[in-house]
Amino acid sequence: MSVNQQAHAGPPYGQPQPGYPGYQQPAYGGQPLPGVPQSQYGAYNGPMPGYQQPVPPQGSLRAPPTSGAPPPASGASLPSGHLGYSQFGHGDVQNGIPASAASMQRPPASQPFLPGSAPTPVSQPATFQQYGHPPASVQQLSNHMAGMTIGSTTASAPPPAGLGYGPPTSAPPVSGSFSATGSGLYTPYTASQGPPPTSVSQGLPLAQPPFPGQPISTQRLPTQVPGFAPPPSSTGIGPSSYPPTTGAPRPPTMPGPPLPGQTLAGPPASQPNHVSSPPPPSTMSGPHPGPPMSGLHGPPPPTHPPQPGYQMQQNGSFGQVRGPQPNYGGAYPGTPNYGTQPGPPAPAKRLDPDSIPSPIQVIEDDRNNRGSEPFVTGVRGQVPPLVTTNFLVKDQGNASPRYIRCTSYNIPCTSDMAKQSQVPLAAVIKPLATLPPEETLPYLVDHGESGPVRCNRCKAYMCPFMQFIEGGRRFQCCFCSCVTEVPPHYFQHLDHTGKRVDFYDRPELSLGSYEFLATVDYCKNNKFPSPPAFIFMIDVSYNAMKSGLVRLICEELKSLLDYLPREGNMEESAIRVGFVTYNKVLHFYNVKSSLAQPQMMVVSDVADMFVPLLDGFLVNVNESRTVIASLLDQIPDMFADTRETETVFAPVIQAGLEALKAAECAGKLFIFHTSLPIAEAPGKLKNRDDKKLINTDKEKTLFQPQTSFYNNLAKDCVAQGCCVDLFLFPNQYLDVATLGVVTYQTGGSIYKYAYFQLETDQDRFLNDLRRDVQKEVGFDAVMRVRTSTGIRATDFFGAFYMSNTTDVEMAGLDCDKTITVEFKHDDKLSEDSGALLQCALLYTSCAGQRRLRIHNLSLNCCTQLADLYRNCETDTLINYLAKYAYRGVLSSPVKTVRDALINQCAQILACYRKNCASPSSAGQLILPECMKLLPVYLNCVLKSDVLQPGLEVTTDDRAYIRQLVTSMDVAETNVFFYPRLLPLTKADVDSDSLPAAIRNSEERLSKGDIYLLENGLNIFVWVGVNVQQGLIQNLFGVSSFSQISNALSTLPVLENPFSKKVRSIIDMLQAQRSRYMKLIIVKQEDKLEMLFKHFLVEDKSLSGGASYVDFLCHMHKEIRQLLS
Repeated sequence: MSVNQQAHAGPPYGQPQPGYPGYQQPAYGGQPLPGVPQSQYGAYNGPMPGYQQPVPPQGSLRAPPTSGAPPPASGASLPSGHLGYSQFGHGDVQNGIPASAASMQRPPASQPFLPGSAPTPVSQPATFQQYGHPPASVQQLSNHMAGMTIGSTTASAPPPAGLGYGPPTSAPPVSGSFSATGSGLYTPYTASQGPPPTSVSQGLPLAQPPFPGQPISTQRLPTQVPGFAPPPSSTGIGPSSYPPTTGAPRPPTMPGPPLPGQTLAGPPASQPNHVSSPPPPSTMSGPHPGPPMSGLHGPPPPTHPPQPGYQMQQNGSFGQVRGPQPNYGGAYPGTPNYGTQPGPPAPAKRLDPDSIPSPIQVIEDDRNNRGSEPFVTGVRGQVPPLVTTNFLVKDQGNASPRYIRCTSYNIPCTSDMAKQSQVPLAAVIKPLATLPPEETLPYLVDHGESGPVRCNRCKAYMCPFMQFIEGGRRFQCCFCSCVTEVPPHYFQHLDHTGKRVDFYDRPELSLGSYEFLATVDYCKNNKFPSPPAFIFMIDVSYNAMKSGLVRLICEELKSLLDYLPREGNMEESAIRVGFVTYNKVLHFYNVKSSLAQPQMMVVSDVADMFVPLLDGFLVNVNESRTVIASLLDQIPDMFADTRETETVFAPVIQAGLEALKAAECAGKLFIFHTSLPIAEAPGKLKNRDDKKLINTDKEKTLFQPQTSFYNNLAKDCVAQGCCVDLFLFPNQYLDVATLGVVTYQTGGSIYKYAYFQLETDQDRFLNDLRRDVQKEVGFDAVMRVRTSTGIRATDFFGAFYMSNTTDVEMAGLDCDKTITVEFKHDDKLSEDSGALLQCALLYTSCAGQRRLRIHNLSLNCCTQLADLYRNCETDTLINYLAKYAYRGVLSSPVKTVRDALINQCAQILACYRKNCASPSSAGQLILPECMKLLPVYLNCVLKSDVLQPGLEVTTDDRAYIRQLVTSMDVAETNVFFYPRLLPLTKADVDSDSLPAAIRNSEERLSKGDIYLLENGLNIFVWVGVNVQQGLIQNLFGVSSFSQISNALSTLPVLENPFSKKVRSIIDMLQAQRSRYMKLIIVKQEDKLEMLFKHFLVEDKSLSGGASYVDFLCHMHKEIRQLLS
């Protein structure tokens, strides 16, 4: 019998299940959903009992389940609505910026779910992706999964002899069955055949029904779960080809679900209120699976010792038999207990965290499956490896994923289909991204006086997708179909395939990314630009002098000025430099090379800013080296006795802008600033910080600038090409939301060092400053994204200014900044021609050369939703959703933004469930394979400080993070929202590799180990109370746990293998990030541990953020509501 014609035993998803008394719960944030009666549960974010890690019972296969495993004592005593935290301290995770989870699945597209529509046949069956290596032989078993629900098998063959459970006519889905996604089932998939969905039953067993109508032979089989014996590798399609479901627990001995008024033993009501019955933990190593059974009838022979407290689904025809949940009446009154021996009801256990999709596993599998081969970009619509995978890119006509990543590489042909799926179509573009040394930088093409060849109508630039016709005399534009004459100097004959014979000699015909030298027509006022200038503007008020900051900056600049960016072959940088100091007034310095000593000129009329000198303000570093050195020596002494505490801010930017205007060049201002600018001057601010506005309709004002003055100033800066980088050193509220406006709109960067102290923060600040001064920057930049007919760019996110609807303008664009572009349909697309994007960036290089950088990307188009869901990229999707939400808080209450995010993701997943997954019981949560991490990552975004601040998060922190995330690339949001957690004690001191990461949850930490957590801004080193004394000595150079100092900002340099290894790991991580991360030492049970727990994003957070398990249940509930 073919796997695909299995008669389906469970009810269709949209169908209401027989009464679930007390099932509605309060909505996600603890607020009741409109129209839903409150249940007797704690709010959705209520505490959860500690996860018990069940130990596999030893003994015979048939041992009765240890159903009485008592819940953890500490959990049991919590009263029902009580918000304390569980014994594992899930409650104490501060709401933290979850790091963007390291591996994202590919995201979905947009469509509504039409209840009742037939599932779309998909070209690849929904097998369970095994995480881990593919099995030696591909078994044809789609739902062969640890503890998977086998919900759709034929009802013809008799059950295997000797199995006394399961009615002969239905295959009981295993109710607690979550596929062992925690434990490594994931098969690599090729571009043509995307991965199947992950399905999580309600209560989240993950089951993976095969797609209907699919020949089983294309199925990729899940690999064996580590710790399970490999299933028999059969390749036939006959009934006996099903290996037993590895890990399916046996039905516990219990008499059907309890009747409605029956009381249930089990954990307290603080249990997550919407888990039907938890799946079995997949971490167990169990005995060998039994022999393959013919025609699966009852549940296959148990291959695992049964799990404590897991209900098996008793009757396939009812979908899920809900396990007893505390405070719920039984699910189906009077369900017959087929074939189970009566016994006491098993206490419900929470969903096992090991059985739900694991970011760590997905990242690891992608590394193993896709890290070894180069990613060749010649094929349209290929989904690249994850951002967390190290891979080499070979450009063969499409831009590298380092430059452009999309939410989906196969986009719907029609806007209706896009609306139905709700998958946003977006590209995250990083036009000046840094490439690894083994990849080639984009070639620079010079077409001389005539400039680049372009389409006459839409002005798209020559690229590999243009079609040459009429023997090469004309070309047809791939974006607008207009035919353009080939200029005589560019003419070349075509070969027998219609390609130009110089195809491989011209980067613009054969590569996805390249640069053109721009002609004078592309320059302001039709004249070539001068090289840019850097102006250093230093706050010399009392706070800055007292902390030692000014002296530190001046010392550093003496050497740093030798490292200004320069073109590859130039002897020295063409960038000129200038210096300003300020408090309530501004001091300009003449550092002309002919002077013996620098001269200071003071401008005290800050209301009408002007630059008091032209000649001698902006100079070449080498020519004026001695004068500059003398100035930098004098500044700290000149203001050493200052008593001036007030500062101005806007006039400082105006001064820099005027200086660049006078010099007729673009450039960058480096402003070092310490306090709220309250001195009388334009742009003066008042302290408006008010924590009472949090969770009110006025909360949005905290993210908005307090005056429009800075918006207008930003506009003037962009027009001149004056980019502003801001280094802030606040000891109190500074109004980042307002001060950051100019930085943000000019494409600059903000760095913030709260309570700056020389000894602990100096390294971080100096590293940031060095990198900021040295990195590649394009000045006076304009970017436009062109698309082929059918879609167009409609929305943009990032640090830039827009004066019209198409041009993204940036005074400066550096190698770390991304621009996120959303596309919408304006016509139909065709599967044959696909869709094309061309990003063109016009900018001035650091040597003053005007250039165009072009990136092209071709995407597939689909008429089947399943193709869309098979080619999504969850990391990019989360990057887009976070930016969309972070912009939303400027105009809407935070709660509205959060609800909209949850709703959109529920719609994406419900559309998949309705249109792509084969029918299965409504009790199952079914996730598309490449989106199975969408819930965990989305929860991290919802728990981030911007959307759900903890008590200790300042208004400035939130504004800072909001601006930071808006121009982050996909790799940065990934680790920012789902931090990387490494067990240092497991590191192999003899190898260069990192220890294997673990999941972000407190229950994964052991008291005897040391862990490192990084999120792109901070590195925490957490030390357990029981760590061996020798390790403490080797790492910290002290003899006991109590002597470890929290004040360390770097680890001591000790000559032993463990110290060297840990320091090399930290150096490796620092090198991967665009900012220098602050090192924080956290001792277990110390006050700093609260901050650390804030980043354990799978746990419940103190500020009310849900745990991953709870949120998955909540998402499931939302999806079911949409489907019904």
